[in-house]
Amino acid sequence: MFGLSLPTIPFLPFLSGSSAPADPEPLVLTREHIDELGREFDALREETVASLGDEDREYIYRIIKTQRGFEVAGRGLMFLGFFPPAWVAGVTALSVSKILDNMEIGHNVMHGQYDWMREPSLNSRTFEWDTVCPSDQWRHSHNYMHHTYTNIVGKDRDIGYGILRMDASQKWHPYYLGNPVYATALMLLFEWGVMMHDAEAENIVAGTRSWRDVLPLAKGWWRKARRQVVKDYVAFPLLTGPLFVPTLLGNATANVVRNVWAYSIIFCGHFPSGVQSFSEEETAEETRGEWYVRQLLGSANISGSPLFHIMSGNLSHQIEHHLFPDIPAHRYPELAPRVRELCEQYGLPYNSRGLTAQVGSVWKKIFTFALPPNWVTQTPDVAVLLERSPREQSDAAPGTLARENV
Repeated sequence: MFGLSLPTIPFLPFLSGSSAPADPEPLVLTREHIDELGREFDALREETVASLGDEDREYIYRIIKTQRGFEVAGRGLMFLGFFPPAWVAGVTALSVSKILDNMEIGHNVMHGQYDWMREPSLNSRTFEWDTVCPSDQWRHSHNYMHHTYTNIVGKDRDIGYGILRMDASQKWHPYYLGNPVYATALMLLFEWGVMMHDAEAENIVAGTRSWRDVLPLAKGWWRKARRQVVKDYVAFPLLTGPLFVPTLLGNATANVVRNVWAYSIIFCGHFPSGVQSFSEEETAEETRGEWYVRQLLGSANISGSPLFHIMSGNLSHQIEHHLFPDIPAHRYPELAPRVRELCEQYGLPYNSRGLTAQVGSVWKKIFTFALPPNWVTQTPDVAVLLERSPREQSDAAPGTLARENV
């Protein structure tokens, strides 16, 4: 099928391309290579975990102190909101505060990256962040569902967030003509979209889930969202007296800035061109080495400055994050060259480009997948074939041997 003269070896493709042969020809990873790569990544993880210590502790405390400083500055500047430059400065400070809280602190703490410190305020199970999504629900939808089933269509609900068509394996429907509109709304209201992620709206529409199933989640939404709304849109605006409206608008603007930034970083790490998706059959009885390969192929990085990486919560190193989700994210920049070196050694793609290129690629995909498949030209990406046992191959569905993507 791919022009490979290997009829005696069963393969299971992890690919992102059309049914036509990929160009260049697919990379073949033998079981031995996969196992070796798994051991290499295990060793890299163990080495990093063994080196955790005072520098990591000081880093997260420094980030928390910085975040709180920006929040205090932002709240204080709102008392001078009658002066436009002060209002803009206040919004900027609040935006930075919320971004740091959600990305470099909240996201990473709730991944358990600092549990080794045994610091109660940084406990992944009890930490709460400055956003409307309850932390316990986020840990389920993100830590468990997304990181366990990364880019497995039908299992990882982050593929399209239940409202978008982001993969060719998702059957097209006229509803998806609104893809760009839905994506824009999700971007502007991202914290609310994340909050409602576990509701599984697409399954409610399909009739496989009822609103009654959502009630326990809704109670958590109400408690957390009420607190956030009162804080940002009632309490702090009231404190500024006659500047209630400018303060309310400033807080709302900071939330939107945080939403747009978080959405952009997350989508650039998961949906640009070259990122691959997988079927449940392809990942059945997955070995640890195969799990590592799936994380590599299902993620993408964004290149940038050290400040950019901090402001992205180091999720600009999405590949390293998916390989080592419980290692402090500020370690990813030092891990990235070694991960890239291993990718080069085994011939695996390492998807990393600048922010503009990745954002453009994501939005191109959003617009492309809004259209019927026969209206667009499918551009195949490099395919990676994994050698698996005959039993595993025999369990694969016929349709898993060629899958499309853009």
